[in-house]
Amino acid sequence: MSDQFLTAEELLGGAAITQEIIIPPEILKREDGSNDSGYNKIVIRPLTLKDIQELSRATKEDKTLVSSFMIHRALVNPRLSLAQAMSLHGGLAEFLVESINIISGLKTDRDMISDLVQSPLVKVCFIMAKEFGWTPMEVSEMTMGQVLLYLETLNQNGNDKS
Repeated sequence: MSDQFLTAEELLGGAAITQEIIIPPEILKREDGSNDSGYNKIVIRPLTLKDIQELSRATKEDKTLVSSFMIHRALVNPRLSLAQAMSLHGGLAEFLVESINIISGLKTDRDMISDLVQSPLVKVCFIMAKEFGWTPMEVSEMTMGQVLLYLETLNQNGNDKS
């Protein structure tokens, strides 16, 4: 294991990563059982802290919008409006949300997502900015996976001092 530390640029670059996802044919079947388009690939990107904060504000009144908002924000190709994301069938939406959670470092059950988008994120942004000298904008562009990695690093460094 190397003692080299990542730079802020290397960490923040993770938010720009995209990933091609192949949707299983059985999820894309139409009512008549066909999938005659022959296409089954999409491109998604990880959700950033900024996305999750906006998700929290946008879904405060209607928790049923969480999945649709996540899909709308993370889907790169093809782009979908929020209304289009809301009209996806349940099986496809569930598959997309699971894929988005994985790429975002949020592999949690649906009930935990609403907990993640609450006020502790504000505290995390403050801690990260203070400890690493990053601006709130830099921190808000990080994926949850990146944030969790740095919080664990801070936790381990704090335990090493005692």
